[in-house]
Amino acid sequence: MDEKIREILSKYRKVAVVGLSKSPEKDSYRVAKYLADNGYEIFPVNPTADEIMGRKAYKSLLEIPEDVEIVDVFRPSDEVPRVVEEVLERLRRRGDVKVLWLQLGIRHDEAARRAEEAGIVVVQDRCMFREHSRLFGGSADR
Repeated sequence: MDEKIREILSKYRKVAVVGLSKSPEKDSYRVAKYLADNGYEIFPVNPTADEIMGRKAYKSLLEIPEDVEIVDVFRPSDEVPRVVEEVLERLRRRGDVKVLWLQLGIRHDEAARRAEEAGIVVVQDRCMFREHSRLFGGSADR
C-alpha cells in the first residue's frame, strides 16, 4: 500500500477536496492547507461557500473547469455513493479523475468497487496529510 500511496502523492497534484470546510479549525481545512503548502493545486467543493482558502469554491465536482486528478473526500461514509456518482460522471465527461481518496474514518466498499471498475484508484480510510508527511517528511502535527 505504501508504494501505491507514494506513487499517487508523487504523480498527481490537482486535488478536488469534497467537503472542504470554511473553518480553519476543521480537519478538511488543515489537510487542504497542508497539501496546498506542499505544492498541490486545491479545488474546494462546498455548496455553501463561494471561496475557501482564497480559492473559488465549487458547488459540485462537475463545476470545476480545470482537470482534477484526485478527489479527496471529507463527507460521511453514507454520502460516498453520491460522490462516486459525480466522480463517474466527471470521468465520462472529462476523463480526468485518476484517484478517489476517502479520508480517515471514511469507507464505503460498494462505492469504492464501482469506482475501481471504472479504472479509478481508490484509497479508503487514510489521511492524505498523514500519509504525505509520513512518506515525504514534514510535521504530522495538526
